[in-house]
Amino acid sequence: MRSLAVIGAQWGDEGKGKIVHLLSGKADVICRYQGGNNAGHTVVTGGKKYVLHLVPSGILKEDKVCIIGNGVVVNPYALQEELNMLKEAGVGAKSRLFVSDRAHLIMPYHIELDKAYEESLGIGTTKRGIGPAYTHKYARIGIRPCDLAEKGYMEAAVTRALDEVNTILVKRFGRKPVEKRDVMKTIEEYREIINPYLTDTAKLLNRYIQEKRKIIYEGAQGVLLDVDCGSYPYVTSSSPVPGGILTGLGIGLKSIGEVVGIIKAYTTRVGSGPFPTELEDETGSLMRERGAEFGASTGRPRRCGWFDAVSVKYVLMVSGIDRLAMTKFDVLDGIGPVRVCTGYRLDGQVISDPPPQCECSWKSSAGI
Repeated sequence: MRSLAVIGAQWGDEGKGKIVHLLSGKADVICRYQGGNNAGHTVVTGGKKYVLHLVPSGILKEDKVCIIGNGVVVNPYALQEELNMLKEAGVGAKSRLFVSDRAHLIMPYHIELDKAYEESLGIGTTKRGIGPAYTHKYARIGIRPCDLAEKGYMEAAVTRALDEVNTILVKRFGRKPVEKRDVMKTIEEYREIINPYLTDTAKLLNRYIQEKRKIIYEGAQGVLLDVDCGSYPYVTSSSPVPGGILTGLGIGLKSIGEVVGIIKAYTTRVGSGPFPTELEDETGSLMRERGAEFGASTGRPRRCGWFDAVSVKYVLMVSGIDRLAMTKFDVLDGIGPVRVCTGYRLDGQVISDPPPQCECSWKSSAGI
């Protein structure tokens, strides 16, 4: 096996964790390059069920090195919870898990902002602070693990961030302000949790690449949720497409071997947004029940519908996928006839590509 990327080729929840776990037996290093603990990769092995949100799925295989790259936003409390779960199951992470010192941290005020915006806009986020953390990253007021030891810098950075955050929370949403002293206490706890795992992961990974180690790049969510290529604005805040690997891990283009896209034999999505093949009937309910279609991160029931070949064709185009792996064939056993969407009907015309405008075009389209 050469190095490869494993990405979701639908709206997420395709079974990437299972495939990564399967393939990681032949790999040396498994890397997460984007997203945060809004992702949920479920793996059942040895009679135990593991739900991983931040730690790469390869951690369940002995002696595998796992990397959380600079493109990921990290909540150290969530990381600690996950590590505790693994420890209780007899899975050790120390000396095998490395977190980028350039990743961005999800702060308590990011979570408060996320809750306020979601209740106002209804995009369908997990309310875990992912979007606001990425927003602050690009607004240049984010906080990274490498910043935590610089007390003077942290005081100024938190003050600057809270000036903006509290103005929004109080004046726009009528919520309580976030107290600086609470944030500074959180920072101390963050430092204690995350410091043992911090390193320059770009340097580490590029060394592994030079040594010709076999690497799996593990995506979160799916390409149809990509902030640039997905069904905007009902998207995540990062880039699940293979291009996100380069910026999210600090590696060169030639470091990616094959790209494997994961799809389900039907289609699901969580939260709001367009879904031309959605089934709001007994068949959709049967798919949900048989496929255990409930969010690994939130427990929310997933919307279910027929396989959408139009959107998958689009994902193949923008992602350069070399191979596809399909999961959950068995869910459709006994359901007939099984249907596949090969086009959309929009305003009386049949189109063969997803329209770019969600609010009007997708909502008035239907799979055929």
